[in-house]
Formats: sequence, structure tokens, C-alpha cells
Amino acid sequence: MSVLQLDARRDAFAWASHFRDIFHACLTARGDALFELTDALLCVEGPVTTPVDLTLTAEHRRGHGAMYDALNRGRIDTARLGRLLAALPQPTAAHGRLVLAVDVTNWLRPDAPCSPERLFCHVYGRSGRASDQLVPGWPYSFVAALESGRTSWCQLLDAVRLGPADAVAEVTAVQLRRVVEHLISQERWREGDADILIVCDAGYDAPRLAYLLDDLPVEVLARLRSDRVMRRPATRATALPQGGRIPKHDPEFRLAKPETWGEPNAATVQATERYGLARTMAWDHIHPRLRHLSAWIDHNGELPVLNGTLIRLGVDHLPGDTTPVPVWLWSSRTGLTCTDVDIRWQAFLRRFDLEHTFRMIKTTLGWTRPQLRSPDAADRWTWLVIAAHTQLRLLRAAAADLRRPWERPAEPGRLTPARVRRGFRNLRPHLACPARAPKPSHPGPGRPLGSKNRQPATRHDVGKTVKRADTFGEHVRLKT
Repeated sequence: MSVLQLDARRDAFAWASHFRDIFHACLTARGDALFELTDALLCVEGPVTTPVDLTLTAEHRRGHGAMYDALNRGRIDTARLGRLLAALPQPTAAHGRLVLAVDVTNWLRPDAPCSPERLFCHVYGRSGRASDQLVPGWPYSFVAALESGRTSWCQLLDAVRLGPADAVAEVTAVQLRRVVEHLISQERWREGDADILIVCDAGYDAPRLAYLLDDLPVEVLARLRSDRVMRRPATRATALPQGGRIPKHDPEFRLAKPETWGEPNAATVQATERYGLARTMAWDHIHPRLRHLSAWIDHNGELPVLNGTLIRLGVDHLPGDTTPVPVWLWSSRTGLTCTDVDIRWQAFLRRFDLEHTFRMIKTTLGWTRPQLRSPDAADRWTWLVIAAHTQLRLLRAAAADLRRPWERPAEPGRLTPARVRRGFRNLRPHLACPARAPKPSHPGPGRPLGSKNRQPATRHDVGKTVKRADTFGEHVRLKT
């Protein structure tokens, strides 16, 4: 083992022990039980199927009753834990800048009528859009810091459950503001650094996010639907011949009609390993027209003109037999050069690494496995899963490759999160374990044998509880 590998291994143990000490301090009620439950998540053999099985591991020294009591009645200081996650060494991408990805994934709970605050979650079908379904569940919005290159790693920084009365754009803006302020306060972003790049998919209102986060050093980069209509800023040449007020918008820029595009301000061609030639075109000072967007209905005053850069990305081919479809991106920054355009679309492609993390925490760490009734208990379990995944990332330089006979050897530093988890039980004795030993106790009597439950749980409806207008006319009618 080289000197650099020894230093990386020593730093990994130091950072992981530091994280575990402060993480235990963030568990303000039933902390020892929650901490040991997190260790059991990482030490159990194979995927997590149910939380009660975790109480059978040697690392969990308490009974199953203590485990359920910790999930239902424990407390986690999520604000302090969020600052702790931001203080850790953060991965960087896009030429050394911080890149944050935000996305929503669903914890489906179709057979839980007694669980409150469930929403209808969109689930993609296997045989096309006609088989898509809406399934009751709890949608969670995650924010993660992305790495450069092809990898399945990222640093989860925050998670928020979307409630029945929440607006996605407003909740996401508050969540991103909290994460960015934590990164700034922990000096992971300093004055003079490149702006933090936020990448998101077409389900987010990128102009609205850029407007709400305008006072922060961030740049919003989002994918647009191919049927969107954008605008160019108006000039004096577009004013009426009789004079008068200059219009706000030039003729429309329709993404589906090439005759409306005009000449791009920047164009690049780059060779890739998987997609052939990647061709991009970028148009500067392009903004959406906000009049018909429901997110701006409650806006006070005149609607702003949010200029940005529109990017069209096309490739020669995709893996498999899939026909390539051009991808449209909108950045909240103007004046991008050809190099800047290439950095943006490459950073956007790294957003899909978050999908690998979602799959890992669901299938391996069992994030959606517990049949919890309370959404507060689901929030606690979510933060425990985030803490477990963070420890795997901190220890990946110290983990050995415990591969199966049919698996290929992995290069040093290229272990997947699942492979790092296999060796966590061997690494745990070298880490700080602040949880105290359990005290002797006896279980309560419980309900008398043969008696019936005379306090049935309340059943809750599924869906939104606040009606939001989609048009200005509907907004006026709801107000009156």
C-alpha cells in the first residue's frame, strides 16, 4: 500500500469517526437506539428487508420494541445534521465547482389508509406512457452534491417530504436555500469561487427557482420540455412604427420549430465514448414568458424578465436501439462561451448519478421497506438512511474489495456503495462508537390476551388539501 493510500485511509477513519460523534449528538431523544439502528443498517448481510430484522444483528444491542419506540418517538436535530453534512469534504464537478442535483423520489404506501399526508405519486409504466399510474405514497425531495466522471457516488445533503399543502417550487427553493447557506457557513463555498450549479429535470420550474434564489451565488440549469415556447428580449427595432412603448418580447422561439431559432450565439462539437459526436447550439438572452405559468399567479407587481441561455444538445446515438432525441437546457446565466456550454451539458448528465443513489438506498439500505404509519417516523428513518450512506462515502478509501466470485475486481477508489457496505463490519471497530450500553428492562404488559382493540386508527384521505389555480381566471374565482 502506497503512502498516498495510507494517508487516504487514515483521513477516511478520522472523518468517519468525527461524523459519527456529531451524528450521535444530533440524536436528541432515543439517540443510542437510533445510532445502533444506523450501524445495523450498514452491518447486516444482504439487502435490508424489514427493520425488525436489524435488531438481530450483534451491533444492535436493544430489542425490537426499543427500535420501534426510537422510530416513533425519537428526535433528530435535522438542522444540525444538515450543517454537519455540509461541513464534510464535498465532491466537485464541472471543473471544480459545486454541483447540486435536486430530484423527487417516492416512498409508495398504497396499502396504508391510516397513514396521513399521503399524495398521489406518479409511477412510470413498463409498456409506455399509457400504463403510467398514480399510487398513494410520500414524495421526498432530495438534494445531493455530484461528482465528476461516471460514478454511482454522490453526497446526500438534505431531504424534505412534500406535504398535501406544499407547492413544489416554493418548498424546493426553501430547501436549496438552506443547503446553500449551510455550505457557505461551513466554508465549502468561499467568496471568489464559481457559482454553485443547481441541476434539475423538466418537472421543476427553473425560472421560478432562479428568481427565488437570485440573492445567492447559484446558477440554475434545468431541462425543458420539447414543446416549450421561449422569447427573446425586445429591442427598439421591434417597436411600433408610430412610436410608443417598447414591447417586452420579440417574436417567439419555439423549440419544436427550427425556423424560429435563428443563428446560435455558440456552437460546439465534441466526441464522446458512448454517444458519438455531441453537438450543441446555444442562444443567449432567452427567457420564458411567465404570464400563463401557475407558479407566478401570486406574484406581486410586474412579472420579471428572466434572461438566460438556451442550449440544444444532440448526439449521434444512444446505448441500445433507442433513437436519440435532442435535449433542451436552460441556464439562468447569460454570456456563456463555447467552453461554458460544454461544461453545462456535461454537468447536467451527471444528474443521473442521483438515480443510482435512489436505487441503492431503496434496494440495498431498504429505505422504503418499513411499514411505518406516521410520516414523522418516516422522516426519521430517511435521515438515518442518509447518515448511513454518508458513512459509506467517507469510508470508501479504507474499504477492501470483498467481491463475489462472479464479480470483476474493482480499481482502487472505484468501489460501489454496495461493495463498501460489505466491509463496514470490519471497519466499525476502528471507528468511534458513542452509543451507550442498554440498561436492563422488562417489557410492558400490553393489551390483555383476547381483548379487542377499541381504539381503531383514523383513516386519512389521499391527495392535496389546498386547491391551487392553474390560470389567472381560476385564481380570481378562488379569491372571490
